Amino acid sequence: MLGHWATVLQSQWGISANLSRLDGEYDLNFLASADDGQRYILKAMRPGCEAGLVDLQAQTLAHIAQNAPDLPFPRVVPTQSGQMLIEVADEGGKARLAWVQVCLAGQCYAKSEPKSLDLIENLGHVLGETDKVLESFQHPELGRDFKWNLMQADWINDHLDAIGKPERRDLIADIASGFSDVKGRLDAQPLQAIHNDANDYNILVKGHLSEPRIVSGLIDLGDMCAAPRVCDLAIAGAYIVLDHRNPEQALAAFVRGYHEANPLSAGEVSLIWPLLRMRLAVSVVNSTLMAVENPNDPYVTISQAPAWRLLENDTINGDLMSARLRAACGLPVTDGAERIHAFLNDQRGEFAHLFGQSLSDTPMGSLSVENSTWPQNPFHMPLEEAARVGEEFGPEWWLGYYNEPRLIYAEPGFRKGPWKASDRRTVHLAVDVFTPEGTALYAPMDATVEVVEDRDNHLDYGGVVILYHETPDGDGFYTLYGHLDPELCDRLKPGDKIAKGEAFAKLGDPTQNGGWSPHVHFQLALTTVGMEANWPGVGDPDEMYLWHAVCPNPAALLNLPDEKVFYRPTDKQQIKQGRQDHFGQNLTLTYDDPVMLVRGWKHHMFDEWGRPYLDAYNNVPHVGHAHPRIQAVAADQLKRMNSNTRYLHPAQTAFADKILSKLPDHLEVCFFVNSGTEANELALRLARAHTGAKGMVTPDHGYHGNTTGVIDISAYKFNAPGGIGQSDWVELVEVADDYRGSFKRDDPDRAQKFADLIDPAIASLQQKGRGLAGFIAETFPSVGGQIIPPQGYLAAVYEKIRAAGGVCIADEVQTGLGRLGDYYFGFERQGAVPDIVVLGKPIGNGHPLGALVTTRAIAESFAKGPEFFSTFGGSTLSCRIGKEVLDIVDDEGLQENARRMGERLKQGLEQMETEFACVGDVRGMGLFLGVELINPDGSEGTAICKYIKNRMRDHRILIGNEGPKDNILKIRPPLTIEAEDVKMILRSLRSVLQEVQV
Repeated sequence: MLGHWATVLQSQWGISANLSRLDGEYDLNFLASADDGQRYILKAMRPGCEAGLVDLQAQTLAHIAQNAPDLPFPRVVPTQSGQMLIEVADEGGKARLAWVQVCLAGQCYAKSEPKSLDLIENLGHVLGETDKVLESFQHPELGRDFKWNLMQADWINDHLDAIGKPERRDLIADIASGFSDVKGRLDAQPLQAIHNDANDYNILVKGHLSEPRIVSGLIDLGDMCAAPRVCDLAIAGAYIVLDHRNPEQALAAFVRGYHEANPLSAGEVSLIWPLLRMRLAVSVVNSTLMAVENPNDPYVTISQAPAWRLLENDTINGDLMSARLRAACGLPVTDGAERIHAFLNDQRGEFAHLFGQSLSDTPMGSLSVENSTWPQNPFHMPLEEAARVGEEFGPEWWLGYYNEPRLIYAEPGFRKGPWKASDRRTVHLAVDVFTPEGTALYAPMDATVEVVEDRDNHLDYGGVVILYHETPDGDGFYTLYGHLDPELCDRLKPGDKIAKGEAFAKLGDPTQNGGWSPHVHFQLALTTVGMEANWPGVGDPDEMYLWHAVCPNPAALLNLPDEKVFYRPTDKQQIKQGRQDHFGQNLTLTYDDPVMLVRGWKHHMFDEWGRPYLDAYNNVPHVGHAHPRIQAVAADQLKRMNSNTRYLHPAQTAFADKILSKLPDHLEVCFFVNSGTEANELALRLARAHTGAKGMVTPDHGYHGNTTGVIDISAYKFNAPGGIGQSDWVELVEVADDYRGSFKRDDPDRAQKFADLIDPAIASLQQKGRGLAGFIAETFPSVGGQIIPPQGYLAAVYEKIRAAGGVCIADEVQTGLGRLGDYYFGFERQGAVPDIVVLGKPIGNGHPLGALVTTRAIAESFAKGPEFFSTFGGSTLSCRIGKEVLDIVDDEGLQENARRMGERLKQGLEQMETEFACVGDVRGMGLFLGVELINPDGSEGTAICKYIKNRMRDHRILIGNEGPKDNILKIRPPLTIEAEDVKMILRSLRSVLQEVQV
């Protein structure tokens, strides 16, 4: 077959190429790879195919090429005689129409990952541009009468009995009924040529790893017809939302992109959701009928599954979809919305005062993520805290902002996913007025009671009333008043009339109003469709395009300017620009899209909009962000004094005793400093004072700090681009990496062989006259790639160093204090006994603190020199914080937690190593873990690692990357991490790895 069609291609088109068969239900499709590197698609239509339908496709492509050459459609290649279509005989002698297109780059959308909102918006834009250019295209075959013409979709009404399950049959009948309701509006729309089948296999996408994904092709015009353009939009949208993790936002992005290219009317936008559902209904009915005709083809029914998942997804608010899509396009969310806004603005200052007095001079109080620490635990708000919210602003009158992201909405009901770091609703959609309980409320204008209830659930509204209002033009809108005294339920009922300025309710106390400090939640809504009586009082920060339109700022009804009550979080881009203006350019930011984090709790952090992130990277908050015990100790000591080690204080010796209780007995002298850097700098001085030599041996790509001395022993820095290079008193040895190093895991003697590399390094120092002061290493190299050296390596190295007269320094900044689970320090796991142990970062849990512990003999050698003093090292504040950190590790069982959670995490990662070719190695222990990413040829997967790190951030998980080639994922969360967080990491990483594998 291939030879026959290769001959046709050569003889008719003059193209010499190798052919391979492509999928096609009825037609023959071949990928032709020409000798010059160009690729083509040879299409041989099924015998008897209507020539007019093929001509329709060819003429459409020619029209697009002439009028919109930048649109990503294939170009038709004419034969050598200038024809777009020719009739040729296949190898069986049957006549087929044949034509050739240029092959477009990319893979089909169905197999492309991730399906980001940016890509979806780009697709909408491309389809909008396509429909725009097709407005002027005419062809006699466009007036087709066939089952995939959405205008004729009501054919399924005669086949509903084919759906066996009654609940599904009822669902399809309901969708068909909804289609009948809008059919008249659809028929009134102008007809034009449309693609009519922009499904996920007819869309091509290009972009690899961190490259932006863009639409590179729209193909297969075989279902073209004349229909309203909104049908094209709805059909493509039906495939976009299938199995998307956020179908509502995906559809909004798609429609927004289309509207930007080809503006829609509000009426058209309102048709999209019912038409989209009808398209899926047609699909499942059609495939069900096909299954009857082809009972042995399981694919027919399997292909229905995504459509049923979408149609049966009761978390999608279809009633609100019209408002959502209108808002995404910047259109009024409901008819009359613009007139209502004009009325409110015109009457500002004329409404009756909600509390019978002007609020113009009432101060604002911020409960924002940035400005407030309510609640202490952003995942739980106990009633005793809720009743005190805002007490810092006083017991009398103050206002809470509209559009303010807050963490007080802490309970699981505000989450939009299974994890603590899932999307959550944080942004306040009302104005709060805090004032004493019992204060009366007055109607701002004439109203009708719509809803009156007592919602007495935990932290709900308590007494709540919704009022309906009308403008003089007859446009209706609503106001909601929450946290009221529920006595109003005995006085008011739906339909009651309330006059402007009439008292209708009073504020409840915490026992009546859901548990909150007394205030009213005052909210405006232009429509209640899709919300009815259950208005969301807070919204997702990524959906403010919708909620600002549905529930706009109610300031006008309070006779206040919008600006007074509208909260504007710190602008991340402004902060980023300020950083660029005022900081060095070699102070880098993590992630392609940096995060601005303003609060933390345990192993989660929050950005300025209250979006939560699982912190699986920062080892500094060892016992968790914002630990209450550390807060209390710091506050208590700062109320007393903060002095240094020139004075006696019991906190200093208590801290020393605590550290020494965790170390071997020969380590008995402590030095307290401000950082691990300062501790390592001090370690160099101690080693030199004790040995009288200067030379140091250290593993390659190590890091010990940022001062001049320790930069000289940090190959990670001095060998970096622009680095100072290696000093003559420093000798590097290969990192004991038995995955990628000189000696692999199948070598039983690898530990000794790596250790033997120390010998030439020592000899070199002696030959240069530098002598050997010591050996320093991160016990388990972290920046070197989360390396776990083979067992016995460090003990063998220490033996050689001591035999040559040197001092052995263990840098435990990354691995100490229980992080490894089974061991409190890394050197314990190695069976090695250091002369100096350096601690930093985690020992202060964010407070600047470091420590060095050494032998009496080394300390005495150092004492023969000048006095050592660190102004803030060993301050009373630092010592109390440091001891508290170590006590918390013990009291809360965090070392054991590191062991258990680390085991779960490592087991899950090791399973992925067996499933994904790009996972080359999983290593580590406890909560010190590394995942080495590799390319297909086994080389370091630097680009893969960068992609995964950024995509995990998109999944709200913060992890790092390390190693000489930055190809190792570094996972080092605070020791508080829980089982559900481990599940989140594993599930999200698996999803991202699947994107890479695609």
